[in-house]
Amino acid sequence: MTHAIIDLQTSILSKLNADTALISMIGNNGIFDMPPKGKSGTYMVVFRHDLLAHDFDMAPGNEHRIIFKIWHPEPNRSGVLAPAERLVLVLTGQDLSTPTLIVSTVFHQRTDSAINIKSGHASATIAFRIFSEPVV
Repeated sequence: MTHAIIDLQTSILSKLNADTALISMIGNNGIFDMPPKGKSGTYMVVFRHDLLAHDFDMAPGNEHRIIFKIWHPEPNRSGVLAPAERLVLVLTGQDLSTPTLIVSTVFHQRTDSAINIKSGHASATIAFRIFSEPVV
């Protein structure tokens, strides 16, 4: 049995990588599970994925707290906020369930943006709460 984090994250990355509008915004740099070394263009990372037990009515359930980071090499917030908005649309607009995991709810919690004074890079942090339960 696959861990719920791996199962959901695989589904999410599959949906994101299949979204041509999102991929066109971040270019060929892609979406990663960890920050890549030596990348200079715009890219997205699954920055953090936490799992909390969240049982409902004696049935096992999960609360996933997932944080994405997007980096852009220029001091331009639109370089990170446009793909952040698309990320929200993709994750809240599709069924993320898998053969072993039922995803019931996807909440977009917040989007933060910043420009690093030293490097001049723009970044965005996008947080989600996602509720799931195992298929029985």
